[in-house]
Amino acid sequence: MDGIDIALLETDGRAEVRRGPSDFMPYETAFRRQIEAGLEDAKSIRTRDQRPRELTAVEKELTKRHGDAVLKFLSDCKISKDDIDIIGFHGQTVLHRPLEGLTVQLGDGKMLTEMTGIPVVYDMRANDMIHGGQGAPLVPAYHQALAARVPFELSKGKPVVFVNIGGISNITIISDGEDPIAFDTGPGNTLIDQWVSDKAGIAYDAGGSIASEGQIIANIVTRYLAKPFFDLKPPKSLDRNDFTLADLGDPELADGARTLARVTAEAILMAGAYAPDKPSLWIICGGGRKNTTIMKDLAEGAATIRASVVVAEDLEFNGDLMEAEAWAYLAVRALDGLPLTWPTTTGCNAPVSGGVLVKPF
Repeated sequence: MDGIDIALLETDGRAEVRRGPSDFMPYETAFRRQIEAGLEDAKSIRTRDQRPRELTAVEKELTKRHGDAVLKFLSDCKISKDDIDIIGFHGQTVLHRPLEGLTVQLGDGKMLTEMTGIPVVYDMRANDMIHGGQGAPLVPAYHQALAARVPFELSKGKPVVFVNIGGISNITIISDGEDPIAFDTGPGNTLIDQWVSDKAGIAYDAGGSIASEGQIIANIVTRYLAKPFFDLKPPKSLDRNDFTLADLGDPELADGARTLARVTAEAILMAGAYAPDKPSLWIICGGGRKNTTIMKDLAEGAATIRASVVVAEDLEFNGDLMEAEAWAYLAVRALDGLPLTWPTTTGCNAPVSGGVLVKPF
């Protein structure tokens, strides 16, 4: 909910990937607050097309901002819109209930293509759900393409795990010759952000500095990791409201942040048990890779199975823009009818391609 990531990719939707310029356009605080309020409004949604209370206005404003962002990006990069074949548009998730077959991303694809004059593919998550999937995670197809660029001396011929630590954490397990395995692992940054915001009025724990001064409360970690979610076999996915601060209680600020950081790391490492062999390499992406406390816990845990932990940039990937790049990659795959998801990633009935494609008039 912090802003718009934009990434330019030249790709055939398969192994050929050339990364271009990228940008981030932040939302001001007032609009972030509107989105946050929209999360509450969205709780009453029962069908995908519903937009209760202020959600219609938020969706229109959010789409307009995406259109303005694309046009500014192209202008800044001196690129003609005629040189762009497709936009992959994610929008803003406000509700995700996989067991009900319901996922809602605000964003009007038709409006975006009218603003930009460029074809748009959107609602890729909803399309997966129509085919029996959970609509998440969708980045694994792109992870698979990137995994081919990992040096053998790091992969050692064993599974490579991509980890995205956003509000929710998810992983993709890549093994040679097999479909990727992917699923949400548990909380990412969301509980830590909520905790430091509620307790100290701070937006997030920058660099994990607050957590670094705290102590782990072991019984609380155990309480979180005993949740029924962890007994479910993948594919599985989460809504940001599936884990809350109710189980944390009221510890001191730093102890709470430290404990939640350990929950995030332990949940990720536990997920490695679903790999066909012990992973050799964990590649960390998303905002959580900047939390040094989470990274320390991940590195120490992976070392017990003789695995390495690196951040995306260590392999010349972009840990901030990887999801934006992935949506461009998926849009190209959708155009060519290539799979975006597999039964091993979202639980769909068969490999699924496509989303909603709209073209300029």
